[in-house]
Amino acid sequence: MTTSPTSTAAKPQLASPPQRPTPLVSAYEMRSLCTDAERAEAAALVQDRQRWLNLRGLPLPARTDIPAFFRDPKVEPTGLFEDGLLLACMILQREPDLGWNIDISGPCLFLGHVHTLPDRSDDAIRLITLWASDCAARLGLPHVRAEALARHPLDADPIARFLNRLTDMGWDLRGSGTGRTGERVARLELAAEHRPGLGTLVGCKVHEPRPAGDERSIA
Repeated sequence: MTTSPTSTAAKPQLASPPQRPTPLVSAYEMRSLCTDAERAEAAALVQDRQRWLNLRGLPLPARTDIPAFFRDPKVEPTGLFEDGLLLACMILQREPDLGWNIDISGPCLFLGHVHTLPDRSDDAIRLITLWASDCAARLGLPHVRAEALARHPLDADPIARFLNRLTDMGWDLRGSGTGRTGERVARLELAAEHRPGLGTLVGCKVHEPRPAGDERSIA
């Protein structure tokens, strides 16, 4: 009796499903604060910062209702987060010209009412600096500008030490003058710069400063 030879033909293999890329998880995130709870968290951070300044005898803005300003549903603050912890909050404005003077003119991304978690201030400002310069570049704006309360001469402590840290991070000090709130401020300017790969460090889910009803995003 004979037997059939065993077939050595390869069995068809099922194709492996395509591998989906692992979603990018950034260490930090900038995002618009759209809910009442998020705005309340920002207002609480502002109050913490103001208490910290007051305990150290540092100047506070004359306007005392800034926390209420951050709670206002008509205002859309921006927050910097680390694993859900709010490190900083601010108000972004796309400005045609701040009117500082003829030598500092033109459109810019303005960072208004910047407040940081007291024990994370340097880290937060460094991350905001990187993100804001990239954000301005993506918006086609040449500069980021901001104001720092400065009731003392700019070369006197404590403002001098703070301004030195900012210039080390890339900001240019553009003199002093009357700020947006009517108080004396140091004027700060940062060049816009595209920063490829920044999203691996700082994710972005921020609404573009926009006319009412325009839902564009700069994420």
